[in-house]
Amino acid sequence: MYTFPNKLKNIARVLMLLGFIGLVLGFLGAPKNVAEAKAMAATEHHGEGHGESGDHHEETHVDESHAEKSHAEENHGGEAHGEGSHDSSHDEHLLHQLQNKPWAALYVAAFFFFMISLGTLAFYAIQRAAQAGWSPVLYRVMEGITAYLLPGGIIVIVILALSGMHFNHLFIWMDPEVVAHDKLIAGKVGFLNVPFFLGRAFFFLAGWALYRYFSRKFSLAQDEANDISNHKKNFRISAGFLVFYIVTESIMSWDWIMSIDPHWFSTLFGWYVFASMIVSAVTAIALITIYLKSQGYLEFVNDSHIHDLGKFMFGFSVFWTYLWFSQFMLIWYSNIPEEVTYFITRIEDYNITFFGMIVMNFLFPLLVLMNSDYKRTNYFIIMAGIVILLGHYLDIFNMIMPSAVGDQWFIGIAEIGGFLFFLGLFLYTVFTELTKAPLLAKGDPYIGESERFHY
Repeated sequence: MYTFPNKLKNIARVLMLLGFIGLVLGFLGAPKNVAEAKAMAATEHHGEGHGESGDHHEETHVDESHAEKSHAEENHGGEAHGEGSHDSSHDEHLLHQLQNKPWAALYVAAFFFFMISLGTLAFYAIQRAAQAGWSPVLYRVMEGITAYLLPGGIIVIVILALSGMHFNHLFIWMDPEVVAHDKLIAGKVGFLNVPFFLGRAFFFLAGWALYRYFSRKFSLAQDEANDISNHKKNFRISAGFLVFYIVTESIMSWDWIMSIDPHWFSTLFGWYVFASMIVSAVTAIALITIYLKSQGYLEFVNDSHIHDLGKFMFGFSVFWTYLWFSQFMLIWYSNIPEEVTYFITRIEDYNITFFGMIVMNFLFPLLVLMNSDYKRTNYFIIMAGIVILLGHYLDIFNMIMPSAVGDQWFIGIAEIGGFLFFLGLFLYTVFTELTKAPLLAKGDPYIGESERFHY
């Protein structure tokens, strides 16, 4: 049985405390009115040329609803009135962006760590449905990571519910005034409305959590069973879950991320989020496995298991890059204004994180993990894993921030605080779950093959 070391437990608690303080300071530092927002925008530029890109950004970016609203007011009230309304709308938009910063920081971190847990659940189900022979020695590590699914998912849904109650402006389609002046969003109200949106969210989380509950239950029961009936049950529900997952994960990615920018869409987006999710999950499995083995546990895990995890990290990184380039290239080549604006905004206003993410998520793991021997070396797996996780945090950051805060972004105390808080909560939840059962799924019919796995 694994024992949660007090040192690691205290580290997790300190991370949560520091993260909570950072988030509180971020919320307290948000502007309360337009005057504060204008003063803050004048002093908080994150880089040279920021103001220039911001001017262009305000003319072309996502929140076209505000521009359409101002245009309608201009036509209604005359040129002078229209100019005043445009200035007022611009100032109000700036206020909403700056007020969104701590909320967006909270949401990015909450979704990122939840995504790791959900991706691990999918990877676990794939191993179960495929009846893989190499991975049963890692089942309990995967089950530990998926313990974060329910609390992490509840936190994300609470943030979504608070958005629906207008505590923030992350989702502009939740604002009736915006919808009234935006024909494009108004045409989507049958799908993008708060009750249906939250209903889908609860349904998705319930389905994922139920699979996790029963799969874990059958896994533990198999340890004490005299036959393999529980293993067969796990096989059947895993195959069914994968069908449920691939549909709900796509819709979830449209709802929870893509709808933040309701004027843009991509038919590849569900797969793109899946790629980021699965590579982050495999990386987390590898890092936690290596840590447990360094502490004297998982003696049945050998370098061949680590090598396979490294191969998945490498392969899914290339898969993510393929989907990223496919989405980017097709949209850029077509040059349709309402689609290409998505990438123009990120290239102009998020240049460092946008291109830095590609280096961290593709070039670095490609160079480090291409060599077969490196994938058997813990040092290279740890180094590549940390970079990959940070890179995919930036991926989620790039998906959410441009539409939520525009060019007013900054990786400051709220962003760092959000990451640390959820990192601490994730570690505390996962390692607590690992103490609740033996780390070897001894009753699995493939456990012998997995223990002897070597090449």
